[in-house]
Amino acid sequence: MRFAASNVLLLVCLFTFVCSLSIGAVQVDFYDVWLALWSYDNTQLAQKIVIELRLPRAVLAFLAGAGLATAGLILQTVTRNPLADPYLFGISSGASFGVVLLLTLFGVQSGLAMSGAALLGSICAMSLLLLIAYHKGTAQIENMLLAGVALSFLFNAFTSLLLYWSDPQAVSAIIFWSLGSFSRADWAWMWLPSIVVISGLVIVICFRRHLNALLLGDESAVTLGVNVHRLRLGMLLVSSLLTAVLVAACGGVGFVGLMIPHIVRFFISQARVLGMVVTALSGGLLMLWVDVIARIIIENQELPIGVITAAIGSVFFLSLLMFRKRTASI
Repeated sequence: MRFAASNVLLLVCLFTFVCSLSIGAVQVDFYDVWLALWSYDNTQLAQKIVIELRLPRAVLAFLAGAGLATAGLILQTVTRNPLADPYLFGISSGASFGVVLLLTLFGVQSGLAMSGAALLGSICAMSLLLLIAYHKGTAQIENMLLAGVALSFLFNAFTSLLLYWSDPQAVSAIIFWSLGSFSRADWAWMWLPSIVVISGLVIVICFRRHLNALLLGDESAVTLGVNVHRLRLGMLLVSSLLTAVLVAACGGVGFVGLMIPHIVRFFISQARVLGMVVTALSGGLLMLWVDVIARIIIENQELPIGVITAAIGSVFFLSLLMFRKRTASI
């Protein structure tokens, strides 16, 4: 039954992917999309729109959703907190600070350089987080959460300070990037997020037994032969890498890593390979539709991705809070 549901989800993802190539400011028939994918003719305007503009956007959107959902799953597992995500731990804020620092000081906008700057920023944030959490020799989950929130505000303050000192024309472009957009999708550097997201999911699947043991508590995991500190550090680095590369590629996109694992957990156990794959597919599916909405909701304009995900996430958690209060009162 679960495999049948996962197959349905996979078909829905494929259908959504094709729809994202068809829907936009210029409507493209499904037949033209099919021709563009299987027998591309660069003399046809509709096919050029599909291959050169919409296909890289769709690929990046799916990778961003899958990667952020995987990063959220990692953080929620190693902290045993269902509401943990890269933004809560300051990873995304550190990555954004690294990219903004690169753009304001050097003006470099290449995908590889921005990814490197984002990775350095996220590692800096993660190092500070671990330093604070382990300052007494033992890390407590509560300390990590509180330190992550504080670091998130700290890096946001540094980023705002850089923007205040920057050129006004550069500030507008940086702000639009920070709100989230897939308009920079380019085949030239698409290999980097592809490799990072796929590798991150494979690593999580390979260490699923260790992560499941960690859910039982640190003491229980140690008795099962798991090196808790090394596993937690390694998984945090994987989450940092996923977040950094995706932040550099599409800017700040919140709530995906927090919301998707939380939703999937209602329907399927994430302790198995199937649950981890479904989490990644669900994240990619959400971001495909968010990208479509961003392109069509306002005529001749593109709405920032982060605005839509923040609105969806806020409504989701307000609904969840009301549902829990109603359940508790029954």
